[in-house]
Amino acid sequence: MTGPDAADRRVVVVVVPAAGTWAPPGRDPEKWRLAMAEDTYEVIAALDRVDVAVAVAGGDEAAVAELSALTWPGTPTYSVDADRPVLHAVELAGPAAAVVAVSYDVPDLPGLLIGKLFRALSHADIAVTPAEDGTLAAIGVKLPVAPWLTARAPTFDTSLTLLESQKPRRHAVAMGPGWHRLRSNADIARLDPGLEGWHATKSQLRHP
Repeated sequence: MTGPDAADRRVVVVVVPAAGTWAPPGRDPEKWRLAMAEDTYEVIAALDRVDVAVAVAGGDEAAVAELSALTWPGTPTYSVDADRPVLHAVELAGPAAAVVAVSYDVPDLPGLLIGKLFRALSHADIAVTPAEDGTLAAIGVKLPVAPWLTARAPTFDTSLTLLESQKPRRHAVAMGPGWHRLRSNADIARLDPGLEGWHATKSQLRHP
């Protein structure tokens, strides 16, 4: 894509690990990983005026095909470097004004928070949704990527404090409203059963 379309294009990429990690007691880690990834993708796919993709961190062809089966037809799904999943996902997203990478473990994330990141990128090099455990739930990057971010290669485990300490100017880093990731048993209590969406994750919790 070239020309004015690329200048206005906004992309959101859901970044998913290639294999199951943590899961609640009695739940299969692989099914849990896929359930959260599916719900997070559905949140993003419902957004207006954004292109959506799925990136599999460190995944092979089989892992990419597995995640592709959970998406709508035509959704780009590709493997990214496990050591620099966010910036690699940004690179593969193609020409755009900005790209937001979202961690797969936020199945109940309000889509409004993604819009706030895109707005913040009008003046910042990077905009983040901090998670309650000190990590990052989503990372927005303005294109072209600023050299200091290329050198830092932030991931979802990068602390906001570290980004703030390395920013080259006052407004280079923007912070949106915080949210929670599902990374431990304690995080399950943050889910609101009455909230619309996250059906696959709810199903896993009800029927292990």
